[in-house]
Amino acid sequence: MSSLANAVSFDANTMWVDFVDGRKLGVPLAYFPRLLNAQAAQREQYEISGGGSGLHWDQLDEDISVENLLLGIGDRTRNQLLAA
Repeated sequence: MSSLANAVSFDANTMWVDFVDGRKLGVPLAYFPRLLNAQAAQREQYEISGGGSGLHWDQLDEDISVENLLLGIGDRTRNQLLAA
């Protein structure tokens, strides 16, 4: 994958992902309920994993694939729960 994240920031309703190639992607926090319901300080405690291919929040037990963000795929946990 050529699109690698190098930073994450937030505003009231959006997660912003900065990419090494200079692009910036805005994703509604509503796509990720754990982030939406987290306190601002918790959102800021992220790690970029896989050399930029993933985003991880240890305290929130949230892992996000950068590739899935680019494909418009949000939290898949709800789909897994519905299938069970």
